[in-house]
Amino acid sequence: MIAPHSAMVLAAGLATRMRPLTDSTAKPLLTLGGRTLLDHALDHLACAGVTTVAVNAHWQADAVAAHLAHRKPPPRTVLLREDHLLETGGGVRAALAVLGTDPFFVVNGDAFWLNGPIPALHRLAAAFGDAIDGVLLVQRTAHVHADVGYGDFALDKWGTPRRRNEREVVPYIFAGVQLIHPRLLAAMPDGAFSMNRAWDSALAAGRLRAVVHDGIWFHLSTPPDLAEAEQILEARVTGDARWPWR
Repeated sequence: MIAPHSAMVLAAGLATRMRPLTDSTAKPLLTLGGRTLLDHALDHLACAGVTTVAVNAHWQADAVAAHLAHRKPPPRTVLLREDHLLETGGGVRAALAVLGTDPFFVVNGDAFWLNGPIPALHRLAAAFGDAIDGVLLVQRTAHVHADVGYGDFALDKWGTPRRRNEREVVPYIFAGVQLIHPRLLAAMPDGAFSMNRAWDSALAAGRLRAVVHDGIWFHLSTPPDLAEAEQILEARVTGDARWPWR
C-alpha cells in the first residue's frame, strides 16, 4: 500500500449556498463539533501520515492564512493565494510544485467525515495501483441527510465508477476526498478547469476507481445542512435516541 506524504485542501470557493454564514467567513473556517472544517481535514491528513499540505485560498484568504499560521504542525501547510479562481482542477494543477511527483490526497475544504473500522484515507491508499490515476471516496446517497439530487456515480463490483445517464438515479455521490497521481492532470490546460474534466479522461481510459465510505459523512452545502450535522454529532455524544447515527 502506498503512503502519501502530501495533500491539498481546496479552500478557495465562494460558498454562496452557505450564505449568510459565509458572507464574511471562508467556508472551511466554519465550525462543526467545536473545530473548523479546515482543521478537521488537516487532522485526518496528519493521522494518515501526510507531512505537507497545500491550501488554496481566495475568498477571505487573509483569514485562512491567519488560521493556518496559528495551527501547529503536523502537517506543514503551504498557503496558495488565488487572485482569480482556478476551480477544483486548476487549483490542484497550480499546486503541483508543492505536492510533488508521487500520489497525493485532495480534500474539499468543506468535506467532513468520521471514519469507519479502517480510516478512509488508508482505504483510498489501499485501492491505489500503477494502473490507476485516481481513487475517489464516494458515499451512498441513501445515507445522506440532505438533497443530493440524482447522485454522481454508479459502481461495478470492482469499484470502477461510471457517470449517471440522463434521468438516471445512481446510488453514490462524490464525498469530497480523493487520492490522485499527478499524471491525472498532465494533459489538462493551464488556468481554471473542473476536476471533473480530468476524471472524465481517466474514466474513458479505465483508470479511475472509487471506494465506498463505511463511516459517517455529511453533505454541507447550506446553513440547515451544517445545523443538522451539529445536532447529529451532539446526539452521538449524548446518546440521544432520536437520531439514527449514534
